[in-house]
Amino acid sequence: MPATPPHCHSSAAAARAVPTASKDDGQSTRCLSPSATSNRVGSHRLIPSPSAQPTTTRSRVRADGAVARLMAEDGERKLLDTVQHIVQTLGSSDTMTEDILKVFSNYDGRLSLDKIYAARSAAAAGERSMPASPPLPPPPQAAVPGSSARPPVTSMERTVRTLDRQISQFVTMDGLIWADSGDADRFLEAVDDLIGTVQELDAAGTNRALLDRADELLSRCMARLEDEFRALIERPDDAAPMAPGGFASDGSDDEEFYGGADAYGDEPIPIAKPVTDYDVVIDALSPGSIANVHQISRRMVDAGFGRECAEAYAAARRGFVDESVARLGVRPRTAEEVHASTWEELEFDIARWIPAFNMVFRILIPSERRLCDRVFDGLAPFGDLAFIAAVRTQALQLISFGDAISSSSRSPERLFRVVDMYEAVRDILPDLDPVFSDPYSAALRAEVSAVCNTLGSSIKGIFMELENLIRRDPARVATPGGGIHPITRYVMNYLRAACGSRQTLEEVMEGDLSAGGRAAVAVDPDRPTSALAVHIAWIMDVLQKNLDTKSKLYRDPSLACIFLMNNGKYVIQKVNDSELGVLLGDDWIKQITTRVRRWSIEYQRTTWGKVTSVLQIGGPGVGGLPAKAMLQKLRMFNTYFEEIYAVQSEWVIADDQLRVDIRSAVEDSVMSVYAALIARLKSAPETGRDLYIKYTPEDVEAHIQHLFEGAAK
Repeated sequence: MPATPPHCHSSAAAARAVPTASKDDGQSTRCLSPSATSNRVGSHRLIPSPSAQPTTTRSRVRADGAVARLMAEDGERKLLDTVQHIVQTLGSSDTMTEDILKVFSNYDGRLSLDKIYAARSAAAAGERSMPASPPLPPPPQAAVPGSSARPPVTSMERTVRTLDRQISQFVTMDGLIWADSGDADRFLEAVDDLIGTVQELDAAGTNRALLDRADELLSRCMARLEDEFRALIERPDDAAPMAPGGFASDGSDDEEFYGGADAYGDEPIPIAKPVTDYDVVIDALSPGSIANVHQISRRMVDAGFGRECAEAYAAARRGFVDESVARLGVRPRTAEEVHASTWEELEFDIARWIPAFNMVFRILIPSERRLCDRVFDGLAPFGDLAFIAAVRTQALQLISFGDAISSSSRSPERLFRVVDMYEAVRDILPDLDPVFSDPYSAALRAEVSAVCNTLGSSIKGIFMELENLIRRDPARVATPGGGIHPITRYVMNYLRAACGSRQTLEEVMEGDLSAGGRAAVAVDPDRPTSALAVHIAWIMDVLQKNLDTKSKLYRDPSLACIFLMNNGKYVIQKVNDSELGVLLGDDWIKQITTRVRRWSIEYQRTTWGKVTSVLQIGGPGVGGLPAKAMLQKLRMFNTYFEEIYAVQSEWVIADDQLRVDIRSAVEDSVMSVYAALIARLKSAPETGRDLYIKYTPEDVEAHIQHLFEGAAK
């Protein structure tokens, strides 16, 4: 091994060492400065020391030029050393180091990246005992073959680093980025650049590590955007002061639709209130806020986070929807709770449910659809997903209550509230088509239609239960005085009230609703053969059979006739002064009127037939009754008449006209023969002078006029 020249260990002399030949091996040895050695290793470029030539007269001029050149190089080296010191002091990361180097290279042409990287490598080799500064990426020039240096930094890597630095300052902010419109614009610009960079890296597919880094940065961006998105929806006023051209309002217009402070805090929570005019729309966000959240949603969809954006929107709006429904007084009820509740409790719940249902499906949900369409404009199907996720829970809660009512008891008294619920649901069905037009909300539209049909089925079931109630009404105790039976009053008043919803009932009886929310078959309620008319006629027939059975409780056939007449006349009266007459028709009314007349004739026959037969005395002259026989007939008449009057004056004929008609019929059948008997007795010589007449014809007539007064006597 040749000996190393001693002067090579002197840093100052080594810079200018003269190559010499060894006497041992004849090899030439070039001694380089530590800085030069470092440059060769670190930057792949060799910087030889200037040769130290023997000074001669011929080369003096050349040496003077070399000295000047060395002095210039020494000044440049000092400048480079100064730059390296600044980099070591301020460059805490690769990105920051690279930015500092770019600044110096742009400032002075002598500080090119090549020179800076070479000086950096030389300093690292000459000061190994010093703490290493952050590593510098090599310049983009090609490396010397066989070198162990780091690979060159590509422009895409620099872009990702720059975006990382820009985005990091936003995602770590404590306050809302959108509180300052300038910050929001710069953040969105950086997000757009990052999305484009990720797409380019993914398309190239050559740098998986850099793509993973960009994806991680993109995930951080999306997480912050999601937080901003929810904050702008839930607390739009937080960003309002800094938004140029923002939506301003004194709050007066919002009072109609929004409530005051929430019980759990001081911040006002907008909530919907019941209204009677449903032709309104709630604008929960100002136009400026909508524009802001639309910008965010578009970036999240472009980055592949559309579903997360839809979920964030739904979570932010769901609280508003839940609170709005709660303020309408509707509380969640399971089917078991509904079935276990008393009808009085359910009536109260239904009275709140109907306006709440109209409010939700006519105002709240359409307003949410309008807002969602504006936030996700052009971003289908994520807007549809966000909308249905925001409103589905409360909509199904209202629908489930309708289902629970439909499947509960079908007691006849529930008909009218169920009809009200059915009409509320049916009337909104056509208006739901534009709101639930997308595939994701079509199922909810079908749920509303289904609950309408189940309520209709419940109405049919209630009518069937009414029939069963009439059939099961026991014939135990006769109605006093042959008056109107309670079942007759109940059924007729019930049917009369039900006909107030004749169009709806006819629609239900005809069958299920079509897709448009109306009966599939055209309804003509005025025809007696309509489904409702047939059903009511059948109920009337069931009622009449029940009354016939109850009439057999009376031991006196006359009283049974009075009972049937009273109930028949009551039925006719209720039919004539309501839409039942239209449904049942004139022929049916004539049939029941004929029955009443037949019962009247039967009453006269069974009650007054024996009286009039007793009063028959035949014609005057030959064949006429003797005076003694006529006196016997008079005594029998007095007995019969007193018995009838004593009993039937307690009987009841409720209808005034029927009572007048029956009395007139009795007078017509009795008074003529009774007056004839009295006249014959007065003209008979045997009895004319000593005749005692207990009831004059006027007395009999007066007594007849007091029949059937019942308790009014």
